[in-house]
Amino acid sequence: MVRINRVRIVLTVETAQSASPISSDRNGLQMQSPSSQNLGGRDAETLRGKDEPMSMHRRSEHIELCALAESQLSSAKPKPTDLSRDTAIDFTKGALVLFMVLYHWLNYFFGPHGQYYDYLRFLTPSFIFITGFMISQIQLRRYENSARSLPKRLFVRGLKLLIVFLVLNALVYAALSRVPVSYSLWGKSLRSLSWAAFVVGTSRAADGQKSVVFSILVPIAYLLIVSAGVVLARRVRYAFYCTLYVLIAAVIFIRFCNLENFYLDLLMVGVLGVVVGFAGREQISSLVSHPYILITLYCLFLAAITIWGVPLPLEIASVILTTALLYSAGSRLAPAGTARRRMILLGKYSLLGYIAQIAILQGLRRISWLSQHGVGASLASLLLGALLTVAIVEAVDIARQRSKIANDLYRLVFA
Repeated sequence: MVRINRVRIVLTVETAQSASPISSDRNGLQMQSPSSQNLGGRDAETLRGKDEPMSMHRRSEHIELCALAESQLSSAKPKPTDLSRDTAIDFTKGALVLFMVLYHWLNYFFGPHGQYYDYLRFLTPSFIFITGFMISQIQLRRYENSARSLPKRLFVRGLKLLIVFLVLNALVYAALSRVPVSYSLWGKSLRSLSWAAFVVGTSRAADGQKSVVFSILVPIAYLLIVSAGVVLARRVRYAFYCTLYVLIAAVIFIRFCNLENFYLDLLMVGVLGVVVGFAGREQISSLVSHPYILITLYCLFLAAITIWGVPLPLEIASVILTTALLYSAGSRLAPAGTARRRMILLGKYSLLGYIAQIAILQGLRRISWLSQHGVGASLASLLLGALLTVAIVEAVDIARQRSKIANDLYRLVFA
């Protein structure tokens, strides 16, 4: 407002000068009368327009237009910053979805127990880690000019994920339970989705099978909701660092008491991802530009978990190393490659891909021929599960492009 008032003062002075019968040139050395100004007609005006600076009247109009534009810009609402999409992150998420297909295929066709699961322990924490990484690396920078919009968006998305988790589990219980639907939905299912499903994350029954499905949605939702509260702080980076320290202390205390909280561990990994995401893109590019060092470290990690198992520090190391390797691969592959484009598309729809591949593999498991005709048929089910997951994602992407209703429905659930 101060700047605009100064412009108005200049306009007043210049208007008074232009109304005066005596005008001065830029150096104030010559003075002309009104009659001498009118000599020469149009030709004189034309020549004077080429040689002299802009007249006072036109200059005042120009300043007035600039002042109007400046006042409109100052009163405009802040908009999200337009940042280019990091396709390497989408590639990383797409690769994690395919690894999750392998994980659930092993779970459904060979059982939930086996030492080979130690080499896939990075999967669930990696999804949480990459979610946190995107909050600081992308979301905070995209909404840096509209600070109030991001907390609301994160909070709403977290609530949506909790609702999706409840609805999916209710539908599963309604489909698989032999008791009436009303009892299944409002009795048994809600009692099952209580302490284990929302607090500690121990979602396996006594026989080793999961009592709830899609449990990864819960810690992701908690991370988004917690991040929404932290973003409201004045010093966001400092607030996330403090949150990480508090979560580390809580995890150490719980383990010292011989207790375990799966969701608390994942929430800590997610906030760690937020902290790592504060690094600049140049630093990240420098880190992933040495794939041979990352591969060497990953081989050392594989040897370590073969000897000592997968304690929490090694699990966190596996998350960082695996996501760094996948990010490096996504940055180096040819942009026009078909495999890379499909992997990026799968990463853009990672949540949909995660839900779809569980439903697909659950359906394939009920085809007895696939489980009774040896390893070849089982491998065929793995390949079929991966292909169908990619096909569903591509079908949804095409539907969103061609139909506004499909796009609105998708955004209502997942955006």
